[in-house]
Amino acid sequence: MRAPLKPLDTALAELLAQATLLPGADTVATFDADGRVLLHSATSPLQVPPQDNSAMDGYALRCADVAAPGAVLPVSQRIAAGSAAAPLQPGTAARIFTGAPVPPGADAVLMQEDCEALEDGRVRANAVPQSGQWIRRAGEDITQGAVVLHAGTRLSPAELGLAASIGLAQLQVARRPRVALFSTGDELVMPGDVPPAQMRPGAIYNSNRFFLRAMLLRLGCEVTDLGIVPDQREATIAALRSASSGHDLILTSGGVSVGEEDHIKPAVEALGELVLWQIAMKPGKPFAYGRIQRGEGTEGCAHFMGLPGNPVSSFLTFALLVRPFLLRLQGVQDVAPKAVAVRADFTQPKADKRREFLRVRYNAQGGLDGFANQSSGVLTSAVWGDGVVDNPAGQTIAPGDTVRFIPFAQLLS
Repeated sequence: MRAPLKPLDTALAELLAQATLLPGADTVATFDADGRVLLHSATSPLQVPPQDNSAMDGYALRCADVAAPGAVLPVSQRIAAGSAAAPLQPGTAARIFTGAPVPPGADAVLMQEDCEALEDGRVRANAVPQSGQWIRRAGEDITQGAVVLHAGTRLSPAELGLAASIGLAQLQVARRPRVALFSTGDELVMPGDVPPAQMRPGAIYNSNRFFLRAMLLRLGCEVTDLGIVPDQREATIAALRSASSGHDLILTSGGVSVGEEDHIKPAVEALGELVLWQIAMKPGKPFAYGRIQRGEGTEGCAHFMGLPGNPVSSFLTFALLVRPFLLRLQGVQDVAPKAVAVRADFTQPKADKRREFLRVRYNAQGGLDGFANQSSGVLTSAVWGDGVVDNPAGQTIAPGDTVRFIPFAQLLS
């Protein structure tokens, strides 16, 4: 009797339980750390901003000296960003520029649009300032000793700027996962090898290899592309054995069903163990996870993941299972994509026994339209769509229903 399909959330939890932080670390320039994962929390050695500074070009002054519009004050100094400020004497104003330190004694900045510079070196204040206006206080962004970036943060441009703002020229980050990638299938042909008009009957171009490699690179992986492996058991075993040395993960597409020409399952079992097999999701039911013992002279095991051959199935199982696993190998804890509630403007009249991921896109009314053909082989649905609706098993969808929408931006970065 065939074992029941494993729920997606259960499968993901079991996968992540196997994903321990990779050994080793890289120290990289902050300039080059985009997309990498921070290994150690960063604590600020200073406060940001380091002192009170102006948020506007204008004039620093004392509120007590401008009780009504039209007050005229002599300009006692000019303060640019990066310069020092002398104490502000009562009854005077200081010309000040954005980012410049506020002089001691000033309690407001009046922006230059509310002022009139007079020819005799004085300024007319045409508005009454409020205490503290247009002043950025010392430490209002970052206080000294605060943890500004936590270990396990996947660094984006904003985080890099934040690291630079506390003086970090280098960052220690997780090692890049080393991934061996190959496809299986005698029907596969590489684009450029055979013109479309000369394709043999039953042959198809290998599209999976292209998007899987691109998705791996976006996750910071070092990818070894091992090409196409024939539908032969011994060839599959040889490819897995070779790939297990020097790689953290072996990723394949195709050959994970139960047909006579699907050799991934017995090949993995011959070299290690297969602990996960089929998932209750649509598309994407055929999925395999296991471990392959490395050869002589090396220690430990390489992780193995086998994706289905249909392109949309391969695309989505990577996004929902492989991507979180690779992020966890690098130390990221929050690996789940974030769904948002959106109105459905389409119909899904037939409920499925499996959890479905329907390709959809936003329309001009702010709702979601569904792609007409949700087949697992229709890759145009992923190009057309903005993301997927995560639809629970046994549930239909009618126009106006609120659905869980996961943008592709959450799944592809």
